[in-house]
Amino acid sequence: MEQELSMERTPWEKVQIARSSTRPYAQDYINEVFDQFMKLHGDRLYRDDEAIIGGIATIGKQYVTVIGQQKGRNLKENEKHNFGMPYPEGYRKALRMMKQAEKFHRPIVCFVDTPGAFCGMEAEERGQGEAIARNLFEMAGLKVPILAIFIGEGGSGGALALGVANEVWMMENATYSVLSPEGFASILWKDSKRAEEAAGIMRITAHELKELGIVEQIIDEEIPADIFEYSDISTQMREGILAFLKKYKDKTAEEIVKERYDRFRKF
Repeated sequence: MEQELSMERTPWEKVQIARSSTRPYAQDYINEVFDQFMKLHGDRLYRDDEAIIGGIATIGKQYVTVIGQQKGRNLKENEKHNFGMPYPEGYRKALRMMKQAEKFHRPIVCFVDTPGAFCGMEAEERGQGEAIARNLFEMAGLKVPILAIFIGEGGSGGALALGVANEVWMMENATYSVLSPEGFASILWKDSKRAEEAAGIMRITAHELKELGIVEQIIDEEIPADIFEYSDISTQMREGILAFLKKYKDKTAEEIVKERYDRFRKF
């Protein structure tokens, strides 16, 4: 028993794994889990924010809308995807796809992986706070089932803007927190170097959040997922999504919305 406990990764180790550049990103899972995928672009207001990717996909014989936060593996890709930190237009793009999904009765699957929403001046000028708040408001009332899967970092409102779902799943080495451990340490102790200590008390790991009832399922990682080997995890994820779709297939729109409302009222 002691040996098993000693092999358990610390919260800080899981933070490092969640941030790893070799970890599969949203596009990787979309390619593996779904049969076909047609990418959609733009928010119809300003521009196409590549920190958010999404479109229409098929899984089995069903159509779904898939949305994810996307990072890059090198400087050029990270500049394109803004290190996975969406601008307001990214969240408006996601909401446009969600409203389209509701119109055509397609379930929604969201892949969450962001340090947080981009907090630069230009994002604030374009209404970052309103864009996130609008997503929370609209997602609460969408009449189709929503599944959110945390595959890496789940930072603050930037993650929550895709996380108002009927069910929230987390990969074993993913994190979900109100802010980064560095930010927490800076606010609480005025010392960002105490991030490891902060991670230990923030309760940001999948198992801790499942105990709190914030997460419904944990996707096991016998070996931490990386871009070179994640087929078993993708298979597990595909089977889980199919089961989720089957579970909600015969539920009415009113039941779907009420279940989502009741889920968040528990907190």
